[in-house]
Amino acid sequence: MIDFEADNKNVEKMEAYMKNRFVFLGIRAPDRRKLIQGLMKESKAWSLEELTLQILAYYSRNEREYQYVAIDLAQKNVKRLTVNEVQVLIDLIPIKAWWDSVDSLRKVISDFVKLHPEYFSLISQQFEGHEDFWMRRVGINLQLGYREATNLAYLTKMIMNDQTTDEFFIQKAIGWSLREYAKTDMGWVKTFIKRHDLSKLAVREGLKHLATK
Repeated sequence: MIDFEADNKNVEKMEAYMKNRFVFLGIRAPDRRKLIQGLMKESKAWSLEELTLQILAYYSRNEREYQYVAIDLAQKNVKRLTVNEVQVLIDLIPIKAWWDSVDSLRKVISDFVKLHPEYFSLISQQFEGHEDFWMRRVGINLQLGYREATNLAYLTKMIMNDQTTDEFFIQKAIGWSLREYAKTDMGWVKTFIKRHDLSKLAVREGLKHLATK
């Protein structure tokens, strides 16, 4: 396994950015990516069993940068993942959860489902009505970038289920999902917002790029 050498000049700033929820080594993202280039290349030759073990091992380490490495490994290998490995990633979402890890895990899961739409129902239903709002955030934003392939019935259901939820990260997610889909169907988004009593945050985020259209 890779062991990063701490860069103390960045630690305080990075920990403060994450509200001091995690311990950091001070390795900035561009530097981390350079340091793990060899690991990423090597991972392509691992069995899926070994890949899963490595992801779990890195994710369990104390410093936040190692959670990022775990997710980087998953993203690098997303095209060869099976639903079994994706389930492991889903189970990681509530662990050490904050927007950085949750949204990065969501990206891997989203990419997998886009590649394998036959698993959409199996995966998406795990987020619906979940007691953990981070899981519901993933469900709301599961289809970011799907454009015409977006399942509007599922998106609508996820938004309406959390329409009045008093949680910043949920309302932000609702706005994010609407803003992204507006790139495909601006009229649908405008009509949806008009017909539903959404939070000011969700509406503001949803319409952010529509003002000049």
